[in-house]
Parts: sequence; C-alpha cells; structure tokens
Amino acid sequence: MNIITQTADGSNTLYNETIGEHYHSKHGALQESKHVFINAGLKYAAGEKSGISVLEVGFGTGLNFILSFEYCVQNNIDIDYTSIEAFPLTKEVINQTGYSAYVSPKTWDDFISNYEEALNKKQTLSSYCKLEIPHTTLAGFATDKKFDVIYYDAFSVQHQPEMWSNEIIAHVCSFLKPGGTFVTYAITGNLKRAVKACGFTIEKLPGAPGKREMLRAIKM
Repeated sequence: MNIITQTADGSNTLYNETIGEHYHSKHGALQESKHVFINAGLKYAAGEKSGISVLEVGFGTGLNFILSFEYCVQNNIDIDYTSIEAFPLTKEVINQTGYSAYVSPKTWDDFISNYEEALNKKQTLSSYCKLEIPHTTLAGFATDKKFDVIYYDAFSVQHQPEMWSNEIIAHVCSFLKPGGTFVTYAITGNLKRAVKACGFTIEKLPGAPGKREMLRAIKM
C-alpha cells in the first residue's frame, strides 16, 4: 500500500509500505527531482540540442517526467522519454499527488490523459514529447535504442540492494550513448566503482537537501 506523505518543501510523496521507503526524499520531493534529474541531468545533457532521449529507472509518481516535459516545452526541445516501471501506480493515485500544481494545465493533461496507454505502448503526448513506460523490471528490459541521459531513480540500496549490483548497473549503462549522462541521487564507493568499470568519468556534485553529495557520470 502507498500512503501520501508531505515532504519538507510542501510537496507530496508516497510511502511504499512493501519496500519500507518513500518514493522521494522526505526533505523535499520537488526539490530533489529538480536538483538531481532536471538541473544536474536533463539541462546538462540537453545543452544546445534540439532533441533529447531519456531513459528513467523507476517512473513512480511521474514527477521527474512531468518536470522534464515542462522544461522541454518551455525550451523548444523534443523529448523521447522511456521509463521502466515494474509496479506502476494507478492513474487515481498519481492524480492524488498534487503534482499538477508544478506544471502547466496542458502539460498535466497531456500526461495524465495518456498515462495508462503509455504503459502498453509509446504515446505521442504533444509535438514535443513522446512517452513510453515499459511495464517490466530493469533486468528484463531490452532495447536496441541508445539514450542521451539516464535518470537512475530506484529505491535505495538499503531497501532494494538488487537494483545497485555491479551487474544491473552495467546493464543499464549499456543503453547510454557515448558522451551520454548518468545521474542519480545516490553516491557510494561501490556505485562509483561499478560505473567507472563501464567506462565512465565520475563527478561528485552537491546533493539535494538532506544529502551531502550525488553522482553524475559521463560515458566515454
């Protein structure tokens, strides 16, 4: 069962009773998403590009997606977004998050009206955005496509250690283009070693509120 919980910045998250962890930082769901995935990930990887492809691990509540969608609309960037989710939330639960307040009404409507269909096949949400949410585990995910940026937003290693193994990190990194960007809220010695072993350069960046550091890595 998922329980809606308010975080320190006033935005909501969900507490997953099965996993025993919140979907976002209790120090601020909105702040974390913007800091880690939009500012350190999307903006950095997009640069001056007119189009970008994103692979996200853990669609969850859709917060990272809607903020990415909104940024790309505002900056005339085409976004092709693929997000792996083994346990998708219902449309009703996502509607209860209150995240519609953080994007334009059109962005929210384009997302929520296509969410359920995107679980089955890629949907064109607007002239700027395509969304696909493969209903599968990361280990079971396969594609010939290569992405510009990976958002690694799995639950923490304490609660979902299998998502942080050397093998699974190598698997997800194989979907990134040369020069592509890998970002995550976490940073551990094992994670740094696993990403370096895949041929990445490592950057330690200031973390979102409640975390001292986060990881950004670039594929060579």
